[in-house]
Amino acid sequence: MKYKDYYKILGVERSATEADIKKAYRKLARKYHPDVSKEKDAEERFKEVGEAYEVLKDSEKRKAYDEMGSYQPGQDFRPPPGWEQAFHSGGMHGFADEGDIDLFDLLSGLGGGFRRGRGGAGFRAPGQDYEVTVHLSVEEAARGVEIEVPLSTAELTEEGVVRRNTRTVKVRIPKGATDGQRLRVPGKGGPGQGGHHGDLYVNIHLRPHDVFRVSGHDLYLELPVAPWEAALGAEVQVPTLDGRISVKVPAGSRAGQKLRVRGKGLPRPGGGEGDLYAVLQVVTPSVLSEREKQLYSELQKVSSFNPRAHFE
Repeated sequence: MKYKDYYKILGVERSATEADIKKAYRKLARKYHPDVSKEKDAEERFKEVGEAYEVLKDSEKRKAYDEMGSYQPGQDFRPPPGWEQAFHSGGMHGFADEGDIDLFDLLSGLGGGFRRGRGGAGFRAPGQDYEVTVHLSVEEAARGVEIEVPLSTAELTEEGVVRRNTRTVKVRIPKGATDGQRLRVPGKGGPGQGGHHGDLYVNIHLRPHDVFRVSGHDLYLELPVAPWEAALGAEVQVPTLDGRISVKVPAGSRAGQKLRVRGKGLPRPGGGEGDLYAVLQVVTPSVLSEREKQLYSELQKVSSFNPRAHFE
């Protein structure tokens, strides 16, 4: 019987936890899936990785495998004395008439696992996880939206042939989705091969908005005000996702100052909303009438304000 180093195949230590083994398998299954991999031996590696995972994820099979000892990959070996009685109630006599025994076939007879079959054509494995990026407007993120995501998936048939399927998955994006958020849609990934389907992961990307800048669940906008509005105070109209509202600009406001409007940001998944921040931008007129010039000149003469006093 030829030895197969299942730990080496998955790239984990013999002391690896179940979580380590599962993580390594998922990574390699994505890498070598015949539908996406450019490796010339991708299909064979994909099967090899699936075989290693099937043995090491099962505590009984893994224990039996570990008790066999460690050898060089491809080295001829036989289990140590007493192994048959401890782990294989039927012994290895059922393989006696078939020449060389396949290690995986031997271990597959343990517990509630599956048998690959002499042709080695199929095996049980979870489906591949898929990941897509969707682009939403800020308004769609605020109210929630149902979108259709086209997916091209692959299925490995019993004959070992990769069959491609194109399908559309409806995904409900909950209100309050944020930029960079990753949503998991269980069972909507690639089809399993005797195992459960993979998952679909949806990465949210918010398109730039003409008015608002998004930061988590808060919204920011630049609010232009005239010099006299900043100096004397004013009540101005400010846009929100729900329509315009009145906001009071305090007297003596300065450029860059933030006016906070509670509850006018994006909804939070647990309830409530973020805030809207209006960042003041003091804007001077680009064209002045003669009267305006006269008033500015009078202000210059009577004002003691020095905007550069901190330089002195």
